[in-house]
Amino acid sequence: MPDLLTPITDLLAAVPLLTVFLVIGLGTAVGHIPFGPIRFGAAGALFVGLAVGALDPRLGQDLGLLRSLGLALFCYTVGLAAGNTFFRDLTRQLPLMSLAVGALVLAGGAGALYSQLVGVSPAMDAGAYAGALTSPVLDAAIEAAGTQEPAVGYALAYPVGVAVAILVVALIIQRDWPAARDPRPASADGITATSVHLLRRVRLDEMEAFQRARIRISYLERDGDTRVAAPGEELLPGDKVVVVGSPTAVEEAVHELGSGLNRCLAKDHSVVDHRRLTVSSTRVAGRTIGELDMPGRFQGVITRVKRGDLDLLAHDDLVLELGDRVLAVVPSDELERAADYFGDSERSIAQIDAFSVGLGMALGVLVGLVALPLPGGLTLRLGVAAGPLVVGMVLGRLGRSGPFLWGLPHAANATIRQLGLLFFLAAIGLASGPDFAAAAFSLTGLAVGGLAALIVLVNAAVLLTGARLAGVSAVRAAGGFAGLVGQPAILVFALSKRDDERVEAGYATLFALAIVVKIVMVQVLVAL
Repeated sequence: MPDLLTPITDLLAAVPLLTVFLVIGLGTAVGHIPFGPIRFGAAGALFVGLAVGALDPRLGQDLGLLRSLGLALFCYTVGLAAGNTFFRDLTRQLPLMSLAVGALVLAGGAGALYSQLVGVSPAMDAGAYAGALTSPVLDAAIEAAGTQEPAVGYALAYPVGVAVAILVVALIIQRDWPAARDPRPASADGITATSVHLLRRVRLDEMEAFQRARIRISYLERDGDTRVAAPGEELLPGDKVVVVGSPTAVEEAVHELGSGLNRCLAKDHSVVDHRRLTVSSTRVAGRTIGELDMPGRFQGVITRVKRGDLDLLAHDDLVLELGDRVLAVVPSDELERAADYFGDSERSIAQIDAFSVGLGMALGVLVGLVALPLPGGLTLRLGVAAGPLVVGMVLGRLGRSGPFLWGLPHAANATIRQLGLLFFLAAIGLASGPDFAAAAFSLTGLAVGGLAALIVLVNAAVLLTGARLAGVSAVRAAGGFAGLVGQPAILVFALSKRDDERVEAGYATLFALAIVVKIVMVQVLVAL
C-alpha cells in the first residue's frame, strides 16, 4: 500500500498548490456530510488536511505564508463587517468580556490540574491549551518551553477543540433564553410596511417611535394629493401615510396614529415612486443616511437598507456600505437622478478597491508585529490574527477617511473571508498531520485529547452560564464563544444556523481579548 501511494505523495509534494486545492475541495465535501444534527462546514478542510498531511511530512512544509495570509484575510474581513456593531454595542459586550477572562483562566487551571494527574508535561499542556482553543499563540508556548513539545500538544488538541466547540455551538445557537440586556435587533424580525388612516394630530419629531428610529414614514396623502412626508411633518386627522418598521413597531404605530387602510398607498407610482437602488458610488458609501440629506436633495426618504440577507430599517446614523440596496421613496421625476446619485451599478460593486484593502491589511499586520512588554518578563504580540482584526474593526467603524473608503461590498467580503478561512484550515491541517498521526492513538494522545475537551468545556460552562445570568442573548454568547475559542470555522458554523448581527459582534468582541489572555496563560502554564 505505501508503494502505491508513493507516486501520489511525490506529485502532491512537488506541487503544493495542487495539494492545497485538493484538500479544500475534499474538505468542503466532507463538511457537508451530516454527523447527527451538525455538519462541520469549512472545518472539513482541517480534518481532510490532517488525514492528507499524515501521509507524508513534505506535504505540510512551506505553507506558513499561506496559513498566515488566510488567517489575516479572514480576521480583517470579519473586523470590517463587525466593527460598527461592536462599537455601537460596546456597553452590552462588557459582561461577555469579563466572563471570557475568567473562563480562560479557570480552564487553564483545570487543564494544569488534569495534566498533573495524568502525567502530561507542562510544555505539552501549554501546547494543548493553545491547540484546544485553536489559538495563534503556539509560538509563545514554544519560546517559553525552549522545545518543540508544545507543537505536538497543539496538533493533538486542535481537531478535538474544533469538534467539541462546534458541538457546543450547535446545542445553544438556536436557543432563545431570556436576554434583558441584549434584545433582538429589529432586523431579526424583518421589516414590513402598512398604510394608516390618521385619527389624531401628531408631529413626527415628537413621536417617540419616530425619534428612536423604530419606524419610518414615507408616503403622505392629504386631500387627494400624494407626496413624501418630511422629517418634521405635522400629520393631521384624515391624512393617510405609509409606516415602515418591524412588525411590532408598525402595529404599535397604527394603534397610536389611527387605523389601518384596506389599500396600499405605495401602489400608486404616478406622483411618488420607490425603487431598490444599489449603493455603488464611493461618494455615498461610508456616509450615514443623515449625511445624504435625502429630504433636501431629492424631497425623498430612505426607509430600508438590504445588506446581505438582512433587511435593516433605515435611520440617520446608519452607515451605508458598498453593495447595500436602499429603498428610496422620492417624487417620480426625481427617481432617475437618485439612481445616478447612488450609482445603482451591480458591475461596479463586483470590483474591490485593492488600494484600501492592501493598506488596511498592511496596517493590521504592522499592529500585529508590535511587541508590548508585560509584567513578569512576558511579551504580547497580537500577531497576524488579532492585529488585522483590531484594525479591521476600527476601519469598519470609520467607514471612510477622506477619500479612502475602507468597507467592502457584502458579497466581496463574504467571498474573501471564505477563501481566507479555507486556505488557513487546509494549511494548518497539512502541517499538523504528521504529529497528529504519530501520537493520536497513543496513551499520550488520548490524554491530550481529554485535556483539550476539558479546556473547551470549562470555557463553555463558565462563559455561557455567565452570559445567561448576565442577560446576554444566546446568539451573542455563541458568537462570543467562537471568538474565545478562536476558530473561524466555528463562527461560520454559527452564522449558518443563525444569520444575526450579534453573532459576528460577539466573535469580534472576544477574539482579540482572548488572544491577549491566552498569550499570558501559555507562558504561565509552561512555568508550572
